[in-house]
Amino acid sequence: MTDRLDEIAQGRLARDGLLTPEAVAAARDLCRRVGESDVETVRVLFADQHGILRGKTIVASALPALFRSGMNVTSTLLLKDTSHRTVFPVWSGAGDVPGGLQGASDILMVPDPETFRSLPWTDASAWILCDARHLSGAAIAFDARTILKKAIARLAERGLGMLVGLEVEFHVFALDDSRLAHGDATMPARPPGTRNLTPGYQYLTELRYAAAETVLDDLRRASAAIGLPIRSMEIEMGPSQFEFTFDPADPLTHADNMVIFRTLVKEVCAARGLHATFMCRPALENCAASGWHLHQSVIDDATGENLMVPQDGGTLSDTASGWIAGLLEHAAESCLLTTPTVNGYKRYRPQQLAPDRIQWGRDNRGAMVRALMHPDDPASRVENRVAEPAANPYHYFASQILSGLDGIDRGLAAPAAVESPYDADAPRLPQTLNAAIAAFEASRFYRGALGDACVDHLVTIRRAEWDRYRTAVSAWEQAEYFGIY
Repeated sequence: MTDRLDEIAQGRLARDGLLTPEAVAAARDLCRRVGESDVETVRVLFADQHGILRGKTIVASALPALFRSGMNVTSTLLLKDTSHRTVFPVWSGAGDVPGGLQGASDILMVPDPETFRSLPWTDASAWILCDARHLSGAAIAFDARTILKKAIARLAERGLGMLVGLEVEFHVFALDDSRLAHGDATMPARPPGTRNLTPGYQYLTELRYAAAETVLDDLRRASAAIGLPIRSMEIEMGPSQFEFTFDPADPLTHADNMVIFRTLVKEVCAARGLHATFMCRPALENCAASGWHLHQSVIDDATGENLMVPQDGGTLSDTASGWIAGLLEHAAESCLLTTPTVNGYKRYRPQQLAPDRIQWGRDNRGAMVRALMHPDDPASRVENRVAEPAANPYHYFASQILSGLDGIDRGLAAPAAVESPYDADAPRLPQTLNAAIAAFEASRFYRGALGDACVDHLVTIRRAEWDRYRTAVSAWEQAEYFGIY
């Protein structure tokens, strides 16, 4: 074993600088611990453009080889929409496929030893997250984790850091029909048949928590066992709707945590014969929409000081004012990153504790950005309520960093706070995914910040989804026209 561990430092990843010396040391220590543990398999994963974990599984004894050479996977995993269709013409010329990924060629997964987690809900398996790179080792411009790392680096260049806290809403239902008949294996697969675990519209009611406690305890314990910093578990507004909140952490840590949490919830619930979903607004009778509220504060990297603490009297700091102004200015063109599905735009409705306009307010849950800042509060922050829980967290966090930082760099000032967010004369958020695609595609800001290749890649994928939605015959159309004409 010692010889194999020594080879990590001489392996291709270390030699090419894809693993730092610190990462090599961490990898050696991890391989030693895994070799002494009961772990039998390791699921080697990366987060795709949708924030969905994909990858391969290796036996635990192959872990040193993973850190020496990485692992190849098919590049089409980066070219699929949410139906799992490859939407780029990979068999045509190189110019038709982003990043030169034609021919269903391979890409390289580079493991991050700090992300390794043993899975307590399995017999003997573990996860490790990777960055997706070209076989040459060069960065892939539209790899989600790479996008966020670049945004964090831009923040660090200004001597700034960011802390984020998560509030994530989701549903857990009893599973009546898994839809595993051959005819159900469509693209996408037909959705399962479900029913509620708890009655709805009894927000934060103790009796509802008691009814769901065994499920919530399983999710809490599994989260704690793999190091997720869960703070609270709550009964949300709708039937079978719950919310978990997280202690604050840096953006990359919490982006990793979010893709892990979503997968954990679905896997743990599936093992209990339940169906968990982070879909924003399921098409179920009396179902409530779910949101994802992101708390964010900007800190001085050198001192750790929270730069969003307001002045005496509550006047916004220059940092907070510029950050809020940047979030507002780029909100519409950011929606493809914060609300990337057709379904997510059906949450933007007035009087529903969800935003429908681009504005901010002080401790106002109807505004898009809710400011929670007081002169004596070192945890002063803003909460962006715009996103759906299906959003890719790497994209979401990058949009916040890039937008807020632009507001600071340009010296922008936040407009006046609103008190009546659903009556205010303010620009509206995009009403459809198609509108969000158009705003993102035309965005000079994001083309400059992310590059044309990244913007065009996401636009192509989301437009493929919109086109499938647009051309599908809906239940509304069938009810409206089938009988009358």
